[in-house]
Parts: sequence; structure tokens; C-alpha cells
Amino acid sequence: MNTQQIIELGREALRTEIQGLQGVVGQLGETFAEAVRIMADLKGKAILTGVGKSGIIARKIASTMVSIGTPAVFMHPVDGLHGDLGTIMPQDAAVVLSNSGNTSEILNLLPPLKSLGIPIIAITGNMESPLARQADVTLSCTVDREACNLGLAPTSSTTAQLALGDALAVVLSHIKGFNRDAFRMIHPAGELGKQLMYRISQIMITGDKIPLVSPEIPLHDAILEMTRKSLGFTLVGARDHIEGIITDGDLRRAIQKFGGNLKDLTAREVMSPRPKSIAGDKLALDALDMMEKFQITSLVVSDDDSKLLGVVHLHDLLGRGKLGLRGV
Repeated sequence: MNTQQIIELGREALRTEIQGLQGVVGQLGETFAEAVRIMADLKGKAILTGVGKSGIIARKIASTMVSIGTPAVFMHPVDGLHGDLGTIMPQDAAVVLSNSGNTSEILNLLPPLKSLGIPIIAITGNMESPLARQADVTLSCTVDREACNLGLAPTSSTTAQLALGDALAVVLSHIKGFNRDAFRMIHPAGELGKQLMYRISQIMITGDKIPLVSPEIPLHDAILEMTRKSLGFTLVGARDHIEGIITDGDLRRAIQKFGGNLKDLTAREVMSPRPKSIAGDKLALDALDMMEKFQITSLVVSDDDSKLLGVVHLHDLLGRGKLGLRGV
């Protein structure tokens, strides 16, 4: 098999799974909204369960839900039948995954779940199955075919299950108002959590490390300040009143406008006025959002009286470990 054939087979597998997902999008309807409302009103947790590949997907969905604001656990059906049903409380709900809807372990689990009186939400590819008929709400993840060349191995079907579970988790997160502060509280050790946890005041550059020149200083001296501080910019003004900023982009524009005749220019003549600023108690991700929105790489950090407290550069946000953190 040559390289092009290998690539084409890979593309065909992806196209098959994409088509499966498109089918699931078309099947999404009122039962999805009903399932979301049941879970949004829970006083307890979601119990995700499934066997085989569906079990792996159920475990992943539970993990996603927990990460973005919905308490959830995975329970293997066999373990449930051998004592783990004791983890289920009356305030919980079960989310049961089975592509066929006929898996014996799942069907054996349904009677005790019903006896506990908790809502049962099914995610299945067989809407005529015993699971679909016995569940309180059934979500269809039916796909036309698996991506496997034999049409047997769970591929498109498990992708559909996972995507549908993600959709549940994401919509629940919206409804519950799960925000950045909540996210960082439950992700304190991960890189995503770190990105959200640090306040600007902990990572900003302060004191003599801030590039700062007076408005009337010759442009040549302003460039020297930019070079010494190695941040790619210098502020223009005083600590109690920042008038502007000179960046690499401002220098390029000055060269285009004045040609090589820059020696008589002052910092004020080249600067961009009113640089973007951010409060020190904002999160690092807030700064990153501002930089992306305005297509800039640096922000002034100021207090309520617009007094200069520090500066933060894109590199500070992406390489915090090199700087050391204050107040941690």
C-alpha cells in the first residue's frame, strides 16, 4: 500500500465519522432538552455507566462533566450489581450508554436502578432496544456505519456517544453559570488551571524593569530604553500619568512616514496614545483575551487612579515559570 492510499484510507475513516456526527446533529431534539433539564435540576450527581467501549466513553463523559461543573461518577454495571449501587442516592440520575441497547450487563442493571427511583437517561444507537424502551429519556446516537473496514469495531458509534455526552456537559455548564473562577478552583494543578489562577499582580513586571521614558526624550534614547528592557516596547510619560506607548510597530510606522530622518523626533511624536490597561486583580486569561481582541502583545497594569503599577507582556503569560510569582 503506497503513501497516498494510506492517506486516503485515513481521510475516508474521518469522513465516515464526520457523517455519523452530522446524523446525530440531525437527530437532536426535544428529548435532549428534557435530559438537560433533568440533570440541571439534580441535587445529587450523574451516574455514568456502560460496558466495553461504551464504558470507556461513559467514563470520559463523567470526567468532562466533573471538569465543567456537573458532579458525576462512572460506575461499571457489573460492579454496580455487586455492591456499587450503594453509591447511588435518591437525588442522583443514571446516564446509561449502550450502542446496541441489548447488552446483558446493562439490562440486568436497569431493574435495580428503577427500584431506586432515579431518572434513567439512555444514550443508544438502537431506538427500538430494551434500553431505549425502559429509559425515562432516550437520546439517539444512531450512525449509518462504523468507520472500521469490517463495519464492526465501535468507531463512528463511540465518537457519536462521546460528542453527545460532551454536548450534555457543555449545555449544563452554560445553564449552571460555570465560570472561570469555578474552573480554576477545581483545576489548581493543571496548566489550564494555572493559566486561570494567576492574577496579573502576580506575574506583572514592576519597578525599574518597566521600560519608561519622558515624552520629550529623543526617539534615539527611547529606542535604547526598549533595547535595555528587552520587552519590545517602552511606555511614555510618568508613573502617575502614562501618555502613550512605543512599540516595534510604532517604529516601523515612523520609518515609513519619516524615512531615515528620525534623529530629531521625540518619543511623543512617535508614540501611540492611551495604551490599553488592565487591573492587577484580573486573571492572566483576561489579559490574554484583551491581547487577542486588540492584537497587541503588552498591557499597562494600573490602579483605580490610573497610576502605573506594572506591565505585562504576552511572554509573561506564556512563560510564567521563568519569572517567579509574587504572593504565591
